[in-house]
Amino acid sequence: MLKKIIYISVLTLLCLSCSNEDMGYQPTPKSLNIPQLFSDNIITPVIPTNNPQTTEGIALGKKLFFDNILSANGTQACASCHSPQNAFTDNTPTSDGIDGVFGTRNSMPLFNLAWNYNERFNWDGLALSLERQALEPVENPIELHSNWTNVIERLQNHPEYPELFRLAFKTNTITKELTTKAIAQFERTLISANSKFDNYSLGQTSLTPQELNGLDIFLREDKGDCFHCHGNPNNPLWTDNDFHNNGLDATFSDLGLGTVTGDPNDNGKFKSPSLRNLAFTAPYMHDGRFETLDEVINHYSEGLQNSSTIDPLMKQIDQGGVQLSDQDKADLKAFLLSLSDPSFINNPEFQD
Repeated sequence: MLKKIIYISVLTLLCLSCSNEDMGYQPTPKSLNIPQLFSDNIITPVIPTNNPQTTEGIALGKKLFFDNILSANGTQACASCHSPQNAFTDNTPTSDGIDGVFGTRNSMPLFNLAWNYNERFNWDGLALSLERQALEPVENPIELHSNWTNVIERLQNHPEYPELFRLAFKTNTITKELTTKAIAQFERTLISANSKFDNYSLGQTSLTPQELNGLDIFLREDKGDCFHCHGNPNNPLWTDNDFHNNGLDATFSDLGLGTVTGDPNDNGKFKSPSLRNLAFTAPYMHDGRFETLDEVINHYSEGLQNSSTIDPLMKQIDQGGVQLSDQDKADLKAFLLSLSDPSFINNPEFQD
């Protein structure tokens, strides 16, 4: 009888344990849909070993990304400032949070994040992984202005989320770490690689003479001199994912990377954004100061401001910029717009 009681007790404990963590179940592995241009030209994506991509994890992350449950008053989601129609940014210089308070920085577009090899995210590089990046906006007082304790309580008491977490992570005990892991899995699927220029690179279409001349201006050191920070046709990311002072200001109200590192040599340095999808991501720069692409080009042509940390790549700083002609500017703009990918902003897999 004693043995039978012990057996039943052990069996009960095992059942209770399995209800929280199903050891026999495994989420479905899901590889990223890596474009040919990426596989031909750059190394494999960065996927943390403790957060592999799964069908269930991606689905959970997508639901969380579009759900207002992450905000304190249930009025905003990640997608409120990162809209699919704007290549996962928004159309304002800086974004407002749930309290109507505007921040000081432009919402960064989200795509091709799995190829950010230095693993520094945000304009200032504060977040050291995609998973960590998703932590801060929930509690930021000018963003979702919630706290993780309340968010986890709401998720845990939700009629669907505990089961979705079990399917994604083999446990229905929800944590902020698992929540951001799921969001990061979804964000890594946001891949953009179907622009006109991508198809040109694959030999599937041609560029206009104006676009080709714009590419030449982009690549020439004696013309646009853009490629040092934003790559070339062999770098389909169109960014070096590094931090530069690109001559926006002579003095700084926002120290950028310098705020994170504490090194005055980093003051005024911000992450080089990708040049993909510029047709959808206006306004531009870390503070959204330029409403149009023409203003951006004018800045590099004749609007550079010198400072103690100006990037050495801004070689024409003494002349105020690279001094492009009106025709050069128009051609460069035509090329830059050829890097936009309409299929990305219309992909149903990325919509709510």
